[in-house]
Amino acid sequence: MTAATDPTLFSQPDASADPPRDADAVLEGLDPEQREVATTLHGPVCVLAGAGTGKTRAITHRIAYGVRAGILPPAGVLAVTFTSRAAGEMRGRLRQLGASGVQARTFHSAALRQLQFFWPRAVGGELPRLLERKVQLVAEAAARCRLRLDRNELRDLIGEIEWSKVTQTVPEDYPAVVTKSSRVPPRDPAETARVFGMYEQLKRDRSVIDFEDVLLLTVGVLQDRPDIADTVRGQYQHFVVDEYQDVSPLQQRLLELWVGDRQNLCVVGDASQTIYSFTGATPDHLLDFRTRHPDSTVVKLVRDYRSTPQVVHLANGLLSQATGRAAEHRLELVSQREAGPEPAYVEYADEPSEAEGTARRIRELIDSGVPASEIAVLYRINAQSEIYEQALVDADVPYQLRGAERFFERPEVREAGVALRSAARFGENDSLLDGAADLPSQVRAVLSGNGWTPEPPAGSGAVRDRWESLAALVRLAESLAASRSAAGKEAPTLGDFVAELDERANAQHAPTVEGVTLASLHSAKGLEWDAVFLTGLTEGMMPITHAKTDAQVEEERRLLYVGVTRARRHLTLSWALSRSPGGRGGRRPSRFLNGLRPGTSAPGARGAGGPGGIERGRSGGSRARKRRGPVQCRVCGRSLTDPGEMKLMRCEDCPSDMDEQLYERLREWRSEQAKQLGQPAYCVFTDKTLLAIAETVPDGEAELACISGVGARKLERFGADVLALCAGEELDAGEADESPQ
Repeated sequence: MTAATDPTLFSQPDASADPPRDADAVLEGLDPEQREVATTLHGPVCVLAGAGTGKTRAITHRIAYGVRAGILPPAGVLAVTFTSRAAGEMRGRLRQLGASGVQARTFHSAALRQLQFFWPRAVGGELPRLLERKVQLVAEAAARCRLRLDRNELRDLIGEIEWSKVTQTVPEDYPAVVTKSSRVPPRDPAETARVFGMYEQLKRDRSVIDFEDVLLLTVGVLQDRPDIADTVRGQYQHFVVDEYQDVSPLQQRLLELWVGDRQNLCVVGDASQTIYSFTGATPDHLLDFRTRHPDSTVVKLVRDYRSTPQVVHLANGLLSQATGRAAEHRLELVSQREAGPEPAYVEYADEPSEAEGTARRIRELIDSGVPASEIAVLYRINAQSEIYEQALVDADVPYQLRGAERFFERPEVREAGVALRSAARFGENDSLLDGAADLPSQVRAVLSGNGWTPEPPAGSGAVRDRWESLAALVRLAESLAASRSAAGKEAPTLGDFVAELDERANAQHAPTVEGVTLASLHSAKGLEWDAVFLTGLTEGMMPITHAKTDAQVEEERRLLYVGVTRARRHLTLSWALSRSPGGRGGRRPSRFLNGLRPGTSAPGARGAGGPGGIERGRSGGSRARKRRGPVQCRVCGRSLTDPGEMKLMRCEDCPSDMDEQLYERLREWRSEQAKQLGQPAYCVFTDKTLLAIAETVPDGEAELACISGVGARKLERFGADVLALCAGEELDAGEADESPQ
């Protein structure tokens, strides 16, 4: 893997820059894999994109190249993603690339547009009113079922209703389906089913639909009315789906109806970042894409432009210990950044000490020149934030909470919007604006009536949160005025500012709050910072206590992986041995850190080793570690990224120098071992591993250990037999039977 040399690979597009001059110019600055994504415009394409590898860049340049080259009509392209902000960012990038007119929407937004247009024709009359929030109606449904629920119980119940609908489960089937799925329901399934059924009845009685109904009804219309489905397919001939690992069964069904029997579909995702299975998301659609589309092109993006080699090495090591289907398809990232500091592992006596120590380290980073807005503290659940809020206040460090409430839905932001809109309309008669000559001073004057002051209030809590929201609006006004001035444009007015706020609210593009971000790991997905602190990494919190099954534990590992890959340069992982000062100190660091932090080992870990504090367990003296990092074909020298090719240490197409007799002897030996163990043959060694052994013919444990698929346990169990076979020795039945168990 060659290092990136183009600085544009690291930066966001410049909104003031001119669009590329032609289609070929759109491709400038893309790495070879990104260019492959951008230029493969026909047939099904699956892009497996690791964290920080520039997937949004690749797919926006793909669309722009197709449009600018005259291959894709802009109105015939539908790009779908999962958040309004991501869709808005995609539209902005496409405009900057000279590809305006492309539809970039969320699944719900695209479906709602179609449903509104076709409802009169398919059903008649107006589409039922869309229910913005479920909580009140679910609370009423619970009350009618004689249940009094608090806010958290209602939230859990809403989550179960939404999961049921995206998995296409009706109320009467919910108890059986939830049991079969091994899902751990928050309350009695029969009780949930009753409330779910009552909620659906109340919606019908009041002629309202919720967001899940938008997808369900659109699917119903497209299934029942082939003429309408043909009209939609006539409009859109080319589809791009971002974050494909997060699609639910319902979204997948809608996508299939949109696409029909055509092949122009590009999906982008990373199974290792599947962290929303509790909402119905599943990576199976991504992992099965090649099975459903045998002629598809698969492109893997593994060049990480976000994080330093030290952070990337830790991320790779974390996933090397993973199990399950997603782990089998993991991507080995290769950093394109210059070296940075090693990740820090910090153990504290108790949680207050952990919060204080974290705040102290953040203060040091800020004093060294790292902006507060480029620092994040991430934790497993929102309830962990309070102690860090107080610690940051004590350290005189500003912060912002993320994930608890959308910025534009905060009461103070809504009130500020009303005040600004009123001032924009009647500003000449508003004494508050006397002497306020430019936009920033006008916004400060208006918001002073809503609680904004030049200096922040002391302490933490609601008052400080309110001030931070208003301060973010002031900074946004300053930024808008500065950008207009730099572009030589006319100074913005209050009306311009209100229009900017409306546009951002529609796209959920909140302004940056100048403070350290406090966020749960789930709400950090899709974001990045220069410095990240992963806190509270103890057993019971990471993985969380209620993660009981292997699949649930592996999702927790992926959640930690997402947290690690948010960091560009500085990464700190910490845990506390007790909750309170003077406590017993019986907590243990997260099992996921075994084999990663110095002084620990992870038996059976696949492929961990090398720098960055990642260690492999040793049980037999001087056993060699496997090298991590770029793997090159030993025949032609090309960098390898495909796991099968990396196992063979050569390209699939390069000639093999395999010892065929040794390969057959290894296969016979493996078959006998599998029979004795009562396991499938691949549990001993896979075909690719046997092929690699037959090609390299190792003459010692160190060389055998360097072959992918030969871990510490298998080396100890089967190493002597394999080396004997490689040396041309014969194994008798007695020796084979005496293999250590």
